[in-house]
Amino acid sequence: MIVEQFLVGEMANFTYLLADKGESMVIDPSWDLEKILNTLKKNNLTLKYIVNTHSHFDHVFGNDQLKAITNAKVAMHRNSPLDKDIELDEGNTLEVGELVIKILYTPGHSKDSISLLVNKMLFTGDLLFVGACGRTDLPGGNASELYDSLQRISSLDGDIIIYPGHNYGSKPYSTIDYEKKHSMVYKMKSKEEFVAFMNI
Repeated sequence: MIVEQFLVGEMANFTYLLADKGESMVIDPSWDLEKILNTLKKNNLTLKYIVNTHSHFDHVFGNDQLKAITNAKVAMHRNSPLDKDIELDEGNTLEVGELVIKILYTPGHSKDSISLLVNKMLFTGDLLFVGACGRTDLPGGNASELYDSLQRISSLDGDIIIYPGHNYGSKPYSTIDYEKKHSMVYKMKSKEEFVAFMNI
């Protein structure tokens, strides 16, 4: 199994590549696609899927170019307004080699936000960062929904590694237990307090 985290562009985005048994998927391609293409070539990988955690431009910017080069299928949540080959929803799975990627519907930052659970790894997009969470003041954002999604993932195994959509924290990845103990996101005592804080 291969898991690569690429820091790309000028907005501190993370793009990810997962691979197993010669197949691969890319999560949130935007800038610096040559990093992905070089890794695919170096490891002789076939790109099977391009998966977007949500449809904000900085997470989908590279879709068309990467699809044109690799002929991979684009997969997004069914609520996404963008072109896609595969519509995803809660409980769906994708398979890459022997990896089974489970789709969790985690709205709040946007109406089409998903997280991807793979073994002990959770790719959270702009739901949860290291030490913080996604904003809710963009179209489709909803602080109440974001709170529910954050609470949901907090109930997963504490040793699951969190891989966020941006490099906004003190380190590039974390764990659920670490975030529950240290993140301001989980220090709010109620949904009402969280919503009020997010809507300041």
